Amino acid sequence: MTSLFCCPLCAQPLVRQERTYRCPGGHSFDIAREGHTHLLPVNRKHSAAPGDDPGMARARREFLSKGYYSPLLNTLCNLSVAHTGSAPAILDAGCGEGYYTAGIRQALLDAGKSPRMAGIDISKAILRLAAKRTGDVEFAVASCYRLPLADSSVELLLDCFSPLSVPEFRRVLRGGGTFLYVVPAAEHLWEMKQVLYDRPYRNEEKEVAYEGFTLQEVVGVEAMITLPCQEDIHALFQMTPYYWKTPKEGAARLAALDSLTTHIAFHVHVFRRDA
Repeated sequence: MTSLFCCPLCAQPLVRQERTYRCPGGHSFDIAREGHTHLLPVNRKHSAAPGDDPGMARARREFLSKGYYSPLLNTLCNLSVAHTGSAPAILDAGCGEGYYTAGIRQALLDAGKSPRMAGIDISKAILRLAAKRTGDVEFAVASCYRLPLADSSVELLLDCFSPLSVPEFRRVLRGGGTFLYVVPAAEHLWEMKQVLYDRPYRNEEKEVAYEGFTLQEVVGVEAMITLPCQEDIHALFQMTPYYWKTPKEGAARLAALDSLTTHIAFHVHVFRRDA
């Protein structure tokens, strides 16, 4: 079948076969046992194993699978249904372990639509989990700064806590298409940050204009969640940037907790791609 992906070497369309992707230029890319492929050329890698390592990938999967972020998922599903046609092409840029990708796909199917979906992430470890979660989405190791997709090839693009690449997002999103950009709101994980830091800070909130896009609305998502065990607390900690920059004393305080109740708060910026 013809893929949503194109060749990262010559930009020609890829055709997905049983175990490989091939382009008319003769380039081929193996499909891993789990179902994902690798479309990140060696000369564009900045480390031997970029992105989330296997431990971080498992933490993200285990935490999200328990539904703690379901308010955000439900919002993204509703927006995706509202902003797509009957047979949309969709890209999840920075898809992680596929929690939002799979949920959005199911919501579109439930709405009677026939989506074609692709997800990219820089981490091979986390894409193994994404491909296992749903076999009906194309997943590829790739960079959001050089997306292996053709110009104007998608109707909806999702970026949830992932690097922002405005020129590439503008290139692959068709005119009138929708870009959903998820960022943490001011109170996100505030109670956890109070444990980690002597002087916690709230996240900065701002609206930025991006060339080629018109902001339609900003949808707020907020809830309180209770993590009933240290395993879930550590999984949440491990999937945040704080895991890498928290002083040892703060991490030790968090590790001593048996439970944690904290805010989750997000802003979903809904942009329309200008024609």
